[in-house]
Amino acid sequence: MGLLSKRALSIQQFQFNSQLFACPICRQGIEISNEGKMSCLSNHTFDVAKQGYVYMLNRPIQSMYGKELFESRHTVIQAGIYDRLQAAIAREITVEQPVILDTGCGEGSHLHRICEQLDRPVGVGIDISKEGVIAAAKYNPEQLWFVGDLANSPFNEQSFDAILNILSPANYDEFKRLLKRGGKVIKVVPQENYLKELRKQAFANSEKESYTNAQTVERFKASFANAEVKRITYTVPLEAHLVQNLLEMTPMGWHINDKESIQLQEITIDLDLLIGME
Repeated sequence: MGLLSKRALSIQQFQFNSQLFACPICRQGIEISNEGKMSCLSNHTFDVAKQGYVYMLNRPIQSMYGKELFESRHTVIQAGIYDRLQAAIAREITVEQPVILDTGCGEGSHLHRICEQLDRPVGVGIDISKEGVIAAAKYNPEQLWFVGDLANSPFNEQSFDAILNILSPANYDEFKRLLKRGGKVIKVVPQENYLKELRKQAFANSEKESYTNAQTVERFKASFANAEVKRITYTVPLEAHLVQNLLEMTPMGWHINDKESIQLQEITIDLDLLIGME
């Protein structure tokens, strides 16, 4: 698929779902021209990039995540290591033709693989990292991708059936604004054994070898009165060529000086699914 046809396809998708979008500057509705110009009544304008995403940051925000991280993350997720997590999230989204927002979507692998398990979903991803969103648009043209800030998100209120927040910072006030009545916020946070094999080798006998998410869980419960917590834990074999990708994609790996010394035959995924409804 050429760049022009890919951009044209993205423009059509943005037009078809234009009711979801609002100007991040003035909150007015947005119209999208056939040429890919998004504009509001106050004439704030944004363009669908040739790669098929829209840049909507009001000001540059420095992200510590680079292209190599997102390539590694794509490789690891495509290998199926998070399949059971994605299946568990998909089971929580029970409405037909759901409209789903992934906040902190990175290169979009989680959202894409979750959408594959649902009936005619509309998947929308947002991240402050331009590198991540460029990768998302490259790998997953079926979804809609934005470079944007949750504090000034380009979406209308009550637009989404499900809001995903996978191992990423949250903005609960914004989630509540964007969530449809009866919709779900699904936040994923590490449990104590998440990547324990890596943590044990990298941080043996230090405080980083252990982890607790208790404060995050309590804050989520305080934000959503009828919150549920479901734990997902399993261990999977890890092929040798994925070890360096895993080190590249997780902040834990950034602090290891001798990455070549890390030898892992398996890895444990241990996560809490926090599910909140308005």
